[in-house]
Amino acid sequence: MGAQSQLELAQLWGGGEVATTDGMRFVVPVRTVHAGPNPKYFGTGWGVTWYNLISDQFSGLNAITVPGTLRDSLVLLAVVLEQQTELQPTQIMTDTGAYSDVVFGLFRLLGYHFSPRLADVGGTRFWRSHPDADYGKLNGLARQSVKLDLLAEHWDDLLRLAGSLKLGRVPATGIMRTLQAGDRPTRLAQALAEFGRIEKTLHTLTYIDDESKRRATLTQLNRGEGRHSLARAVFHGKRGELRQRYREGQEDQLSALGLVVNIIVLWNTLYITVALKQLKRQGHPVQEEDVVRLSPLIYEHINMLGRYSFAVPEEVARGELRPLRNPDDDL
Repeated sequence: MGAQSQLELAQLWGGGEVATTDGMRFVVPVRTVHAGPNPKYFGTGWGVTWYNLISDQFSGLNAITVPGTLRDSLVLLAVVLEQQTELQPTQIMTDTGAYSDVVFGLFRLLGYHFSPRLADVGGTRFWRSHPDADYGKLNGLARQSVKLDLLAEHWDDLLRLAGSLKLGRVPATGIMRTLQAGDRPTRLAQALAEFGRIEKTLHTLTYIDDESKRRATLTQLNRGEGRHSLARAVFHGKRGELRQRYREGQEDQLSALGLVVNIIVLWNTLYITVALKQLKRQGHPVQEEDVVRLSPLIYEHINMLGRYSFAVPEEVARGELRPLRNPDDDL
């Protein structure tokens, strides 16, 4: 990730402040408690979901493996908090199904801007800070009021909760034990949800009003989908199934997959940069608005089959790059 972030082309794609979280599913054909059912993704079998944190420079920052297709949005928070790379994204984008009022509140308390894609804005509730506040044309839209008294009562506890999460004293995936009393949310959870409703309302209003924000969210989510397509192409052996019985083995294999995908992204970024410089030297126009649309997730030039040779040519061992392929040679 550090090498990728130093490349000028990667910096054109993004500054590392934005990241997206998304899940990739794998069928697990062996009997194990570390997998779960979902007919939509696994048919009659079981599987796991590999949740990834992907930067706006296309690099993978962290990943967590969970059984089945756990729709717990707190898993996304764990992916963000437990990443330990040089990049420290502050805006986290995700798809529609991965948010709740509590998660909006947690992300905001921890200093992140949570930015999910909103597929059904028409069904979204808008919240006002005071029942008598005048929002002009939006008065009829925001009918529910945030309980500021409940939020003020538990504010110090919310700050302590955020500090415990940030310092790693409480794991994000286990935070529900603090926020639930049996099947009911605690008063602290209710206060956190009230805080989250403020942030969710602000995000929704901006999302509706700002077309560039909607476009940026879609662009980043597409990068996540493209990275998963590359990972799927790499993970082609044994029908693309994850045949690890224990969680440690699953995480080891998928961590290796993430490493290989990061290597391909770095390789492609490096050689795209060299190709662009050569085009400029040859007098071809290279526009920045076109360059930012390039992607290092291409893999048609990579042979995923056959034998892998790790013999390094002399010039590469000296720190030189391989010569670019001349497309005219294929004619």
